[in-house]
Amino acid sequence: MQDKIVALNRKFKDTTPEEILSWFAAEFEGKTAFSTSLGAEDQVITHMLAGIEKPVKMFTLDTGRLFQETYDLLDITRKKYTLDIEVYFPETTRVEEMVRTKGINLFYENIENRQLCCRIRKIEPLKRALQGMNVWITGMRAEQSVTRARADLIEWDAGYEIIKVNPLILWTAEMVWLYIREWKIPVSDLHAKGYPSIGCLPCTRSIQPGEDVRSGRWWWELPEFKECGLHKKH
Repeated sequence: MQDKIVALNRKFKDTTPEEILSWFAAEFEGKTAFSTSLGAEDQVITHMLAGIEKPVKMFTLDTGRLFQETYDLLDITRKKYTLDIEVYFPETTRVEEMVRTKGINLFYENIENRQLCCRIRKIEPLKRALQGMNVWITGMRAEQSVTRARADLIEWDAGYEIIKVNPLILWTAEMVWLYIREWKIPVSDLHAKGYPSIGCLPCTRSIQPGEDVRSGRWWWELPEFKECGLHKKH
């Protein structure tokens, strides 16, 4: 598999994100999925996918702790692009047990609790969403954080046993926002309030000028731990 990944990275080294998305959607028809958090990068990819010929499964994870602005944008995006963005939820009994034994705000207490919450609310629903898929498209960018700096355009995710495609991996924030303005892509109102990266409400804060774009996520933790586990290196 690793030889195939190397060959694919070589093949698409100088290719546009639109061409990459079109190729994978056609090559793995019915087996390609895109996970969107409704962030700026994901909105760019949603716009691109709306313009390609082959459909791609599109889904988002509702953790039950999202901002109202995220729900509003989901509704706006569905209507603008007439897309079916599936919503996956965590297992109710798992959430209830966690809250009963650990408390409603367990994630602030230690990293183990935070990772447990992310696992139940995000990772387990993601595994369900990716079942039967061969390709997983994400909106990751290398400059977002130290945990993503070494990500490749195309990777093999051993944890989920799936090809991961990061079409915007080399894009800068400036490129993302230029594209958004050019195509008048709807984005969250939170971006204008200092939230470049948006996750769950209790685990996301606005940032100050000069701070890392993901410094507002799990701000009480060290930078090298600031991933929910969805994109953890295995």
